[in-house]
Amino acid sequence: MAKKFLSVIIVPHTKTSTRTLSFTRRTLKLLGGSGAFLALALAAFLTDYASMNVIRHRYRMLERETAEQKVKIADYEKSISQLQATVINFENYTKKLNVMVGLKSPDVLKGPAGLGGGAPEADAAAVPPAQVSPQGSIHGLIQKARSIETNLNSLVSVTESASLKLATTPSIMPAAGWVSSGFGMRVDPFTGREQMHSGLDISTNYGNPIVAPADGIVLQILTDKYYGKHVILSHGNGITTLFGHMSNFNVRAGQQVKRGSVIGYVGQTGKAVGPHVHYEVHVDGKPVNPYNYILEE
Repeated sequence: MAKKFLSVIIVPHTKTSTRTLSFTRRTLKLLGGSGAFLALALAAFLTDYASMNVIRHRYRMLERETAEQKVKIADYEKSISQLQATVINFENYTKKLNVMVGLKSPDVLKGPAGLGGGAPEADAAAVPPAQVSPQGSIHGLIQKARSIETNLNSLVSVTESASLKLATTPSIMPAAGWVSSGFGMRVDPFTGREQMHSGLDISTNYGNPIVAPADGIVLQILTDKYYGKHVILSHGNGITTLFGHMSNFNVRAGQQVKRGSVIGYVGQTGKAVGPHVHYEVHVDGKPVNPYNYILEE
């Protein structure tokens, strides 16, 4: 049986002779199958290319969103840290107010936020903001804020009927300067031995004024080899204050003074290294940390 052919005649535009191409049925099937395969492959490639373009576009969008989220999280953590520091300062301030109105004794300043606690320095350093997770920070801040709010409500009701007591309770620094030695155990600069330091040493310029931290009466004006020239004020309610190493006095025994009144001047009399004022607060005859009776920062 003769093979069947498909002939294609090519007629050029020029006057050259025509060309004839002949294809068998098998060849045509092969060409058709190859064409179909190539068409399918091309369609698959185009589909995959379009899909990859969509994926790349979505990936770029996710990258931008992730970068924006990182910036927002960094800002959020910074705000939390700042808010945490503010709440800690507010908490310490509230603790001091508790002492001022007598809700808590300086010796029992321990407990939850706003209800008393240890020294402000220790509280602020106990939990650095950077080491607390945002969730934990928020939860802790809410608890602290609620506790402080409860305590402040109590303070408001107490202070409404305690204005006289507040006026006679030490609450300001007796001199402008910096604390060179705090309350507590320290190495004595003269003996080199560890011993109790019952007040604050506030270093400042010689001759600067020393003021009364609250209303009171000048109880004593004394001079000895330890405190040098010093003044003792009585503020009532068992509270007295002492100011040592003065260069000169500005009050007399029995004189009434107001908070901020100048009672003397900074010096270096007695047992002193450099000009400063030694400031003590006593409650019922016992020395307490004067820092708990300083509201100004």
